Amino acid sequence: MTDRLAPGDTAPDFTLSTDTGESVTLSDLRGGKVIVYFYPAAMTPGCTKQACDFSESLESLKSDGYTVLGISPDKPEKLAKFRDKEHLSLTLLSDADKAVMTAWGAFGEKKLYGKVVQGVIRSTVVVDEDGKVEHAFYNVKATGHVAKLRRDLGLSED
Repeated sequence: MTDRLAPGDTAPDFTLSTDTGESVTLSDLRGGKVIVYFYPAAMTPGCTKQACDFSESLESLKSDGYTVLGISPDKPEKLAKFRDKEHLSLTLLSDADKAVMTAWGAFGEKKLYGKVVQGVIRSTVVVDEDGKVEHAFYNVKATGHVAKLRRDLGLSED
């Protein structure tokens, strides 16, 4: 079983490539709150719905002080196609070797159609201004997750 992050833990730092080839380092975002969400694959129905929900909420999340980072094992080229196709405005990061997902407890054993498989565990972790985990949600549902997250964070609905 993968070790999961819990509130109060220090969020493991990372530097990953975006769909535009730039790098994002988590510790560079200290001083602001960061929502890091992990999803299995770009351009699949659930992941598309979740990314579109985050994208549609991005401006209000930003105004509440949050940066949103979406992480999947997809290569940057696929992420760029995903962004263009779905008109996404959030930052998409590539974790092709799944090292960050593993460190964050978002890769490991999960049940898929009744079988235990190794894979990406759809997860969302909220990191505070000091780099500590404020909330950690694992096995989240793709649909309705952003609205639930806003409620959990005490933010008003859009």
